[in-house]
Amino acid sequence: MKRRSLTKIIAFLALFGSCFAPMQARTAAPGSNLAKARQEAEAKQYTFLDSHDEIVAKAKAEGRLRVLSSFDAETYRPMINAFRQKYPFLKVQAEQITGTEADQRFLLEIKAGTVRQWDAFSLTSEFYKDYPPYLKKFDFLGMAKHGVLQIPAGMIDPDNRNIVALTSSVSIIAYNKSRIAPEKVPDTWEGFLKPEFKGRKFLVDVRPHPYRTMVPAMGLDWVLDYCRKLAAQEPIWVRGQTRVLTSLAAGEYAIFAAVNYHSTMGVAKKDPLGNLQVKVVEPVPVRLSATEAILNGAQHPHAALLWLEFQASPDGQKIIDEYEPVKSSVYSSGSVVERLMRGKNWQRWTGKTMQSRATWWKRSWQLSAFLEKISDADLSLGF
Repeated sequence: MKRRSLTKIIAFLALFGSCFAPMQARTAAPGSNLAKARQEAEAKQYTFLDSHDEIVAKAKAEGRLRVLSSFDAETYRPMINAFRQKYPFLKVQAEQITGTEADQRFLLEIKAGTVRQWDAFSLTSEFYKDYPPYLKKFDFLGMAKHGVLQIPAGMIDPDNRNIVALTSSVSIIAYNKSRIAPEKVPDTWEGFLKPEFKGRKFLVDVRPHPYRTMVPAMGLDWVLDYCRKLAAQEPIWVRGQTRVLTSLAAGEYAIFAAVNYHSTMGVAKKDPLGNLQVKVVEPVPVRLSATEAILNGAQHPHAALLWLEFQASPDGQKIIDEYEPVKSSVYSSGSVVERLMRGKNWQRWTGKTMQSRATWWKRSWQLSAFLEKISDADLSLGF
């Protein structure tokens, strides 16, 4: 009996050992994967950090963070408060940068090497291709894929692995349900080309951002042809969205083609009658926006890493949805925008397409009758 019991114990230990061996191999594998990822990053002259604890320790030693944000104070202040609850050892200073002139001036200062006070900052899409030489080359993408940084990989530019897009601008149709029946709102973008919409029947923003977003999927020729036909419909040309949407909610207009979802929902919250409604039309144009990165000369680069990660986290995205509002990333699982886009055919404006944007922008302005049809009278509305 004793020999039999001993045999059973030995057999059990052998079985236990055979089960435990693969577990040891699995725990060892991440280390080798990290080493390989680090080598690949370094081959591209990027910095790859092996653990989140290492980032936190270095950020703690830095002790401070200075941020230049495209978000206004209503967003970045609660973002800072939530961030400091998680990292109370960091002092955070933030300011807003907005407008093309301010962005261009800041870029010139970066190129001149006179920017010393900022760590993380907002990149404007108009000058996107000019920034990479002046950015800290942390491998956001590699660290995200290996769990060192908790940032959804889709938010990161795959070609410039040190740039993250924190929000998404989704283009939808906005309409006043008291002016046009929901069933008469177009189900396709081509629906605006029907005869019943000719002659100042709908609003179009003179800045054709949504249509440029369709270029990667539909092709530039298709987009230009569509824009010419859209212009031939003689829409009501406007510039800007919030004031126009307020007039739309008040019943002055019936329908607005390709307007920002977040702008519409911001106005809809203040619409007491609930007349302002939206329709999502496929393919849905989605522009990755609020791109941020870390300056090459940042004095607190690891604190900046934690800042970018926090804004991309569920807690950060919830703040963006509440205060922007509803402008979260389509890649943030469970966010308002991600839920809106589930199961839908949507076209995104990526980092690579942003680099080609200047060419498409120039051609669309030169070749498309979309903008040639705009007159002083069309813009005299004051929007």
